[in-house]
Amino acid sequence: MMELKGKKVLVVGLGKSGLAAALFLRRRGALVTVSDVRSAEALAKDIPALLEEGIMVEAGGHGLLTFRRQDLIVVSPGVPLDTPELVQVKKFGLPVIGELELAARFLKGKSVAITGSNGKTTTTALVGEILQEAGKHTLVGGNIGVPVVALIDESADDSWAVLEVSSFQLETTEEFHPNIAVILNITPDHLDRHGTFENYARAKERIFAAQTEQDCVVLNADNARAAAAASRATSQVYWFSLEHPVTQGTWVADGEVMYKPAKDAAAEPVMPLSGIPLKGEHNVENVLAAVCAARLAGAPAESVRRAIESFKAVEHRLEYVATLNGVEFYNDSKATNVDATAKAIAAFSTGIHLILGGKDKNSDYTLLADLLRSRVRAVYTIGSAAAKIESQLRGVVSLHSCETLDKAVSAAAAAARPGEVVLLAPACSSFDQFESYEHRGRVFKELVNEWRGWKVWQNA
Repeated sequence: MMELKGKKVLVVGLGKSGLAAALFLRRRGALVTVSDVRSAEALAKDIPALLEEGIMVEAGGHGLLTFRRQDLIVVSPGVPLDTPELVQVKKFGLPVIGELELAARFLKGKSVAITGSNGKTTTTALVGEILQEAGKHTLVGGNIGVPVVALIDESADDSWAVLEVSSFQLETTEEFHPNIAVILNITPDHLDRHGTFENYARAKERIFAAQTEQDCVVLNADNARAAAAASRATSQVYWFSLEHPVTQGTWVADGEVMYKPAKDAAAEPVMPLSGIPLKGEHNVENVLAAVCAARLAGAPAESVRRAIESFKAVEHRLEYVATLNGVEFYNDSKATNVDATAKAIAAFSTGIHLILGGKDKNSDYTLLADLLRSRVRAVYTIGSAAAKIESQLRGVVSLHSCETLDKAVSAAAAAARPGEVVLLAPACSSFDQFESYEHRGRVFKELVNEWRGWKVWQNA
């Protein structure tokens, strides 16, 4: 466990995890400074609490001298590692870690860490509920909402921390060492940050970089890039697959989820597919991964089945909102890349009115073309990515330029017929018009409910 008392520590980026890291460090006796490019006005709601704790705040930009005067630098996930000041101090040999790495050095007990381009939040929540159902002292956090450092005080030798971890968090890890690591899938995402698909994939693989032969990694046998990671793992490799049986892990056979704990062990049925309450084939994959991880963590099969059967969809992830005049509305605001949007579209057979757009992440929207032709009646574009989306999909599907989410909801709701679906699955980040994907999803649900109220009034 690292010594913090009296150490000069700089936290770069005052997001949710940055704030939690700064407060944790100060309470452990560190001399803490926070640096953020945003103005003091933009940080006004957090600055008083920091100053009250004796934490210095540098707002409106990074000062190189501020960076060089530290013993340790903790970087928030949203801050790129090629930020000039970080590049400079690395050359001077100053240690630079992320909030996840900081937390890992203090967190007690065991951990399950889950990453992937899509499905992380659902699978993390599901594993957490299974372990709680099994009676284990369970903590859930990471990219799912609660910073990992905020779990430290609750952790104990007998606890299991179930962590959703992103590529942004993983690229700053060194000793982070989950007992069970899960890679759900690796498809192109965040290329605006990582530069190339291979850089992004290698960041994901850092989830098992510090594991030993006593640890386990669970990989998707049906996803080529995730499966390729097995050759670099020193831990025990388990698999999940929708397509075929695996040597050890989970798969589907005759309508049942099957689990095999070891290569020389017998397979056991865990639950029928009909007991999975979540919509879409991709959620069956998430369940297979969750079952494997939870069984490896010691959850009995009966606890696994009960937790899954009672599980509710995560907010903003293919979340049912309402039915209005026979039209169903679904909120998949967390579909922030093309692959996630493809999975959302595939969950419905036809008659989809799809809302696409936001802040582009250097994505290729032509990959959606076949699904759009077969299942989508019309696309309604919003945000700064709209022009690119329209240029890549022109001639594939009926396109409607709406600019903002409220206009898109109104246009889609007015055009949809009974039996059809209005789906928010943007394939983009939210940061051009919203604070987060959660903010975007909440606004979508509010707009749907306002539309519902207007239709009721109109028909009165």
